[in-house]
Amino acid sequence: MDFDLPRAAALLILIVAIGAGGLIGAGMMPLQTTLMMVVPSMLVFGAVAFAIGVKHGQFRATQV
Repeated sequence: MDFDLPRAAALLILIVAIGAGGLIGAGMMPLQTTLMMVVPSMLVFGAVAFAIGVKHGQFRATQV
């Protein structure tokens, strides 16, 4: 399966939404804390991990 940028971004947002929904549903912390602190940090971490993964994939693809 080929992943282009829109498909990969949609998957990242879906994973973050599922995680945020779980935190909100479980009542582990106030809703405002979840939406203002946890969700943005999940998105930033996901974006950084995605960028590192892309660079590693490009490195692996060019090595013979």
